[in-house]
Amino acid sequence: MKRILIATIAAPVLAAVVAPAMAEAHAVLVSSRPANGATVTAGAEDIELRFDSRIDARRSRLRLRFPDGREVVLKPAAASTPAIMTAHVGDLGPGAYTLDYQVLAIDGHITRGAIGFTVTKR
Repeated sequence: MKRILIATIAAPVLAAVVAPAMAEAHAVLVSSRPANGATVTAGAEDIELRFDSRIDARRSRLRLRFPDGREVVLKPAAASTPAIMTAHVGDLGPGAYTLDYQVLAIDGHITRGAIGFTVTKR
């Protein structure tokens, strides 16, 4: 009887502690550079994606889609913090670009998304 009573009391307490921690571990995009919908001038661009939790940058992916339909896989740079993924992109010409990202959060869940931005002439 003691075991049933302990289990009955412990289960809700455990769920209240564990569930929020698990929900917080999903990697949600907090900000990006360039921002979604932003307009930047032509030239080289530093990409930065900032998440609300740690990500595994080695197992995460970045792909840049160019205005002409071409796609380039970007190599993430070594991040200064585990919640940020950065990459450098060479000379970008005018047009509409889309940055696709796929990140692996520390809880093992994958988050995917896209950021659209426009490049204008200098």
